[in-house]
Amino acid sequence: MNAMKNRVQLIGNVGNDPEIKNLDGGRKLANLTLATNETYKNDKGEKVEQTEWHRLTAWGVTAELIEKYVSKGKEIAIEGKLTHRTYEDKNGEKRYVTDVVINEILFLSK
Repeated sequence: MNAMKNRVQLIGNVGNDPEIKNLDGGRKLANLTLATNETYKNDKGEKVEQTEWHRLTAWGVTAELIEKYVSKGKEIAIEGKLTHRTYEDKNGEKRYVTDVVINEILFLSK
């Protein structure tokens, strides 16, 4: 049961070209967004499509693969874990961010 703690699986379309950063020692960091869509019928029987946006982060070899194969609009499947962080914006206000740190990625688009 331990393997199931803090585990996220998503399939969706990449919302922007990944932002790749080269870190000290040659390690890479990739940041991107993923849109997931859900379709359902509301209480009036009307079809409703809802899009959720997710912030994704990848490190090392996974970031290198993303840099090479992922671009805006591509469909991918990811498995990862949720992380939370806080920072102060340029106005001094505290902001809270939730990211999915990618452990595995599967390229679904051709």
